[in-house]
Amino acid sequence: MTFDRKTLTDVELLHLYKSLLWPRMIEEKMLVLLRQGKISKWFSGIGQEAISVGATLAMQPNEWIMPLHRNLGVFTCRQMPLHKLFKQWQGNQDGYSKGRERSFHFGTSQYKICGMISHLGPQLAIAGGVALAYKLMNEVGSTNCEVGGRRYEVESMKYEVGGTRYEVEGEDKSKIKNQKPNTTPPQVSLAFTGDGGTSEGDFHEALNVAAVWQLPVIFIIENNGYGLSTPTNEQYKCEHLIDRAKGYGIDGVRIDGNNILEVYDTLKGVREYCATHQKPFLIECNTFRMRGHEEASGIKYVPTQLLQESQHKDPIATYENYLISIGVLTQSLISTIKNEYKQLLEAELTIGFNSPEIVVDTEAELADVYKKYEVINTKFEISPTDILSKKNEVILKYYEAIKQALNQCMEQHTNLILMGQDIAEYGGAFKITEGFVEQYGKARVRNTPLCESAIVGTALGLSLQGYKSVMEMQFADFVTVGFNQIVNNLAKLHYRWGQQADVVIRMPTGGGVGAGPFHSQSNEAWFTKVAGLKVVYPSNAYDAKGLLIAAINDPNPVLFFEHKAMYRSISDQVPTNIYEVAIGKANIVQQGTNLTIITYGMGVVWAKQQVIIFANEGVSIEILDLRTLAPFDYDAIATTVAKTGKVLVLTEDNLIGSIASEVAAWISENCFTQLDAPVMRCGSLETPIPFNLQLEKNYMANSRLTAMLHKLIAY
Repeated sequence: MTFDRKTLTDVELLHLYKSLLWPRMIEEKMLVLLRQGKISKWFSGIGQEAISVGATLAMQPNEWIMPLHRNLGVFTCRQMPLHKLFKQWQGNQDGYSKGRERSFHFGTSQYKICGMISHLGPQLAIAGGVALAYKLMNEVGSTNCEVGGRRYEVESMKYEVGGTRYEVEGEDKSKIKNQKPNTTPPQVSLAFTGDGGTSEGDFHEALNVAAVWQLPVIFIIENNGYGLSTPTNEQYKCEHLIDRAKGYGIDGVRIDGNNILEVYDTLKGVREYCATHQKPFLIECNTFRMRGHEEASGIKYVPTQLLQESQHKDPIATYENYLISIGVLTQSLISTIKNEYKQLLEAELTIGFNSPEIVVDTEAELADVYKKYEVINTKFEISPTDILSKKNEVILKYYEAIKQALNQCMEQHTNLILMGQDIAEYGGAFKITEGFVEQYGKARVRNTPLCESAIVGTALGLSLQGYKSVMEMQFADFVTVGFNQIVNNLAKLHYRWGQQADVVIRMPTGGGVGAGPFHSQSNEAWFTKVAGLKVVYPSNAYDAKGLLIAAINDPNPVLFFEHKAMYRSISDQVPTNIYEVAIGKANIVQQGTNLTIITYGMGVVWAKQQVIIFANEGVSIEILDLRTLAPFDYDAIATTVAKTGKVLVLTEDNLIGSIASEVAAWISENCFTQLDAPVMRCGSLETPIPFNLQLEKNYMANSRLTAMLHKLIAY
């Protein structure tokens, strides 16, 4: 191994040595504590320290890093106190995640470290999202006077976004002028992955998006020879992983990951390249994992000769010998440094062991699922007088109300980014964003590659830097490709380490348009099972606008379901000003006395038709529109059950595992004494949704609704 100090001073060389030694000594101590049963699990990075340390020291301290299991050097180089890290590893309540996460599955915005999840690939797209935020903060101009929270001065009637020039017309846009560029130095994000992680789809999606959007992000592959026990010759067939960079049109380099000077020098140069040229870069670091995937796994699968060879490439031993050879280190100095670190270790562990007994507080656990949000700006509220007088209202179709909500939020939040397939010049599959790119520019209205998982991750990365985003899923059916990012990253982020995920995903959903089994599914119930997500589903234009504005204002992840068949078939009076409909509040859309239909979305339209039919039979039906499917408005459900005593829960979805099943079960458990009949459910057939219109009509719950109501009435 050849070391080249270049222009590094003796002090800098020594600092690199100390930075390598500290995580190694911590790890060796943790292995002892593991054998003593004082910590429960450990993922060792012994032998790979040069990558974490060299990369982190090459980055600016205010730049986000997305580490994995074996990157202790990232945490130590960011000067995170060992006693607090130790509390985290023990699962103590005063650790970084309040005892809710294990080992390195946590993050902290204070130190600009994003917590990983066990699925290794998603970190890469989040780094891309942070890089996009950095890029937006430094682009020349925007369609408003504020970008990413930074104000700009107004000078002329022309502006430029992403290399495209626009001219502003009309007095209403007189403030949109050429703005001075941000003077903050360009920033870069960094994400780690392993050789095994490069086989995941998230790796390829993240690199593709970063390349297409020219994002200043560094992707590091720690190629340590194995997944868990699967060697690299069973992981990929290209000669080197770095060869994949060419396929995405980006630059890359393969280096010795055990050489701290090579890693540090390379990362310094690559970081400067990414910042200056606003481009991504891929680095493959060859190294070796000297311990098991985690300690319980062992390393029996590793050939003995390979283990012996790796000992000669130990990044600390080799660098230590080099520094001795050039007179920077002596055996006496090494002993002094190690003794100081041993004392520091013991002192920090003494504090770390001194944690109070965990106090289980159910209310606190529930409270941390969502970031608290309250409407504090009165401009988002409508007075009862305005509602009754119908002043300042227009008739809007369902899709027009959604479009108006997006438009007003784009004006209100100049840090709001729209993303989705074909949403820019084309205006989206349903023309919701038509004209937006001319008004707001391609920096804020972004066509995306067909990379649903990466775009959800990008949205999360934007949120880390204070941006809001709305992603259009094009069809709710396509969400399966981004499912992991939604249910494991977006949903759990605030509960795990207090970080908000300010993301809205628009979900065009539902049948009735003859689109078949891959463009018509009702999949809203999939996400109500996952704590941390908010799920809303408006049934009319008024609610569509107010709920979408509320979703965008809310700092929590919201899945916004909008029914495709309603887009141009449903119209309502809608206020022209900006307003919110509260998330989590159901609505009585029809008063009644004999029975209640509890439903949402298209079910409300069907229920209103039944009100007319049964009125002729002298039956008074109440309709409760849930509007929000997570969290439920249980109070509203209980109130209507007590009022009518008979309930039918209606959904367009299949019944098994549906919203209807959950509501019916809750009523039976909590409102049994108020019932005059069993709770009944009406849903669609237990088949995929068919393409033929006659088959689709038979599939729909509406085809059985009248009969179900007669059954309930007769009970």
